[in-house]
Amino acid sequence: MTTIDYIGLDVHKKSISFCAKAQDGRILDEGKIAAQHKDLNAWAKARPRPWVGALEATLFTGWIYDDLKPLAQDLKVAHPAMLKAIAASKKKNDRVDARKIADLLRCNLLPECYMAPSGIRELRRVLRYRNLVVRQSTRMKNRIAGLLMETGTIYNKERLHGKGYFHDLLGNLQETPASVRDLLKLSRKQLEFFETIQKRLLKGLREHGELKERVERLQTIRGIGEVGALTWALEIGEVHRFPSIGQTILIEAAKLAPRHNPQLAAVHERELQRGHGNRATLEVARKLVAYLMAVDKSGQPFQVRTGGAEQL
Repeated sequence: MTTIDYIGLDVHKKSISFCAKAQDGRILDEGKIAAQHKDLNAWAKARPRPWVGALEATLFTGWIYDDLKPLAQDLKVAHPAMLKAIAASKKKNDRVDARKIADLLRCNLLPECYMAPSGIRELRRVLRYRNLVVRQSTRMKNRIAGLLMETGTIYNKERLHGKGYFHDLLGNLQETPASVRDLLKLSRKQLEFFETIQKRLLKGLREHGELKERVERLQTIRGIGEVGALTWALEIGEVHRFPSIGQTILIEAAKLAPRHNPQLAAVHERELQRGHGNRATLEVARKLVAYLMAVDKSGQPFQVRTGGAEQL
């Protein structure tokens, strides 16, 4: 009968502490590895017996998981908050943490969390970076408006960030302090820079083969735009891991979707008539998730039956 080692890995920026235990809890081996591809792969390939491993989900988990997964009989990732609740103790250090993870693994008590395939994680990283850039762009827009309000300048809110309007407005700020005009020019350059970056990142995601088809199917649901579809596809990952719609909701999309989707508008109006404003948004979100999951799982576009009822 083949003996299997149960290895707990406590991951940090510069080092990885490990503890290998037998099924009965005996410590077989423990130590520390430099957090580098070369050292980690050499350690994993030199293991004397088949092994299963577990590590906590952190900023560094992705590359470690990708390196070790092909070399382990099985590799699991633990949910950090649940792991902390289960394994909390006064005595805490890297060695102790590695031992606890090994114990939870061998006793089948590890609070496992989902680890998306590397391809999805790569695309998700791009989408999240694009979202960061959009937030920075919004901050620049607010900064421009704030500078104008601080100096009592009258401006058209709807047209402010249009290139032509902003150029004309800037040319008429003769009585505005020079320092403010300079800050406005700098903020505008930053805004254009952020806009260029986010469009480039979005274009790359848009043109990705398999993702492109999936996003186009999701957009057949009225009220779901390109960014919403991308966010669903990349943050959910593999949709078949969800057995029901109770797993997740899309509140932000639910606030806008009724404007574009008659079926969702009807759901929203029904709940509003009952006097439940927040409930109306929640019900739309649940319905929207049902649509998204159905389209995603079936691989078929969303359609509407004659009479207005939805179908797939």
